[in-house]
Amino acid sequence: MTAPTGVGAADRSRVRAARGGSRPRGGSRKFSTAPRPRRGSGAGRRKSWTPWLYLAPALVVLGGLLVYPIYQLGLISFLQYTQAQVSGGEPTTFEGFGNYSELFSDSQFWQVLLATVVFAAACVVSTLAVGCALAVLLTRVRAVPRLALMLAALGAWATPAITGSTVWLLLFDPDFGPVNRVLGLGDHSWTYGRFSAFLLVLLEVVWCSFPFVMVTVYAGIRAVPAEVLEAAELDGASQWRVWRSVLAPMLRPILVVVTIQSVIWDFKVFTQIYVMTNGGGIAGQNLVLNVYAYQKAFASSQYSLGSAIGVVMLLILLAVTLVYLRLLRRQGEEL
Repeated sequence: MTAPTGVGAADRSRVRAARGGSRPRGGSRKFSTAPRPRRGSGAGRRKSWTPWLYLAPALVVLGGLLVYPIYQLGLISFLQYTQAQVSGGEPTTFEGFGNYSELFSDSQFWQVLLATVVFAAACVVSTLAVGCALAVLLTRVRAVPRLALMLAALGAWATPAITGSTVWLLLFDPDFGPVNRVLGLGDHSWTYGRFSAFLLVLLEVVWCSFPFVMVTVYAGIRAVPAEVLEAAELDGASQWRVWRSVLAPMLRPILVVVTIQSVIWDFKVFTQIYVMTNGGGIAGQNLVLNVYAYQKAFASSQYSLGSAIGVVMLLILLAVTLVYLRLLRRQGEEL
């Protein structure tokens, strides 16, 4: 049995009066009674500093391993620093941009720079092509061949650069190497000609670099939903079309990482060139910037010029990386 209408209305009026008034006619609004943290409060400052506290140990290590050596490299590049200054026979003098002027006026520097850019670009493209192709192949083969390919690739990846370079020299040796016998090239010397020597080094660089790309891209492919790939195959897309239109766009953040890593590694190749071409080839025909800097700094005792070459390499790599990332951001990619 319900209460009369008048009594119910009076009760509701008393309840609203006890709560502090009636509701506004425009509808009900709920307000939170919890106090909001003020800007600049202690809690807000602690939250903003918390991530940096977690990153502090890593930043300290990176500062000791990267910042200080880069500072010393830049400092020496502005000084007159040769064997005379190292031994204390002459005082160290400030040269300003004199070392850079001498470096940029040297025609050999520009030849070596061009050779380094072309060689690094060829290595990056070849490494990405081989690594991505084998990553797709891993998704198509059975468990046993996939395991064998993974173990072989990881073995190549784990091989030290100097060991791998020596093995490749033995394989392509003009007298005892099996490659010339199989190809019927007789006593052809791969390290005598400029382009054949660069090709031999490129093959070794790709051999020891593609496993990183293969494993990383393979992990990314395994994370792609199987329904997406099945839908593309049902639509009649070829393997190349699936890669170009489906996998590559979805794996673009991963491809950015492996591309930048490959650019950095291949641009500063040293061991393979130095070992396989005996320090830069005949008359320096196979020099790259890293080997050129080594010759200037240690073979000629011009440490300031070697440091200047190192600074130029650092600036080039930073510029290439920043431009590449900026182009991707313009395309709307989230990295």
